[in-house]
Amino acid sequence: MDRRPTIVDVASRAGVSKSTVSLVLQNSPLVRAETREEVRQAMAALGYVYNRSAAQLRQANTGLIGLVINDLRNPFFTEFATSVQMALSAKGFACVLANTDEDPALQAQVVAAMLEHGVAALILSSAYGAVEPTFEAIARANIPTLQVLRRAVPDVARFPFAVPDYRHGSRLATDHLLARGARRIAFLGGLAGREVTDQRMAGYLAALQAAGMAPLHLPGRASRAFGRDVALRLATEFPKVDAVLCFNDLVGLGVLSGCAEIGRQVARDLKVVGFDDIEDCAQVWPGLTSVRCDIAAFGNGVAETVLGWLETGRSPPPETVTPVDLVIRGSSQG
Repeated sequence: MDRRPTIVDVASRAGVSKSTVSLVLQNSPLVRAETREEVRQAMAALGYVYNRSAAQLRQANTGLIGLVINDLRNPFFTEFATSVQMALSAKGFACVLANTDEDPALQAQVVAAMLEHGVAALILSSAYGAVEPTFEAIARANIPTLQVLRRAVPDVARFPFAVPDYRHGSRLATDHLLARGARRIAFLGGLAGREVTDQRMAGYLAALQAAGMAPLHLPGRASRAFGRDVALRLATEFPKVDAVLCFNDLVGLGVLSGCAEIGRQVARDLKVVGFDDIEDCAQVWPGLTSVRCDIAAFGNGVAETVLGWLETGRSPPPETVTPVDLVIRGSSQG
């Protein structure tokens, strides 16, 4: 090697991440003994010399994990972020949190800032759109990065992906509505062409196909306002729809409000199922049936995955899909 070896060279030779090498250099107890030895052997083979004085300038940030969320106004993402932050704190790591508000340019900006401040790893629920600058910067930094809830780039070998089983969840919900006697089921919300919409509709489409029924998708922004408006629209434009599966609970809660506004009785006239099972589902009347993703357990699992990645230097499986179930409440009981 014609130049002085760097920490990136050591990471490449040892087959671990740059963050893992940094933890070894700081004598962190987080790294397993065998991984520590592999890194030290790579350092010796390359002739790497640790510049401790330079490293001390960065040392205050070595326990930072970046958490980037596309929409913290949505309680689903807020619950997820809280569970991740608490799990990381229990292990002595600080969580740097940013909300991108579904803006890929803002996402690139906050990720760049986190990388400059020396985060050890990133957890990213990405905005959609022009995400290339975000992931190019992460690739150059060579730090562990886990995509969660939304797969923004297909390279899951480099950027592994973790998600609840949306497909199975929508199948459970649709089968439940069919078992309750529904004859015309619509899927409400979600923007067409987005993978997360396709995933949340997949089980719905499969169940209707098996039942010999035609699907009906009314797309839109996944918000309470959309849910309220589409409830009014259903009553006038699609009066034969007697059941709905909503893209998320915010849409479902909006549908409950819209039905109350026009005097349409939920469960008797229109069965309603949400998705995610946020806390509000059990607090409204009637209670909102919802696909439970157990987002708190999912967040804990994500934190453990990233910390394990830092400890061993070995990336997790390319894709992790966690189980879901259906919580049945008054909105679909009839």
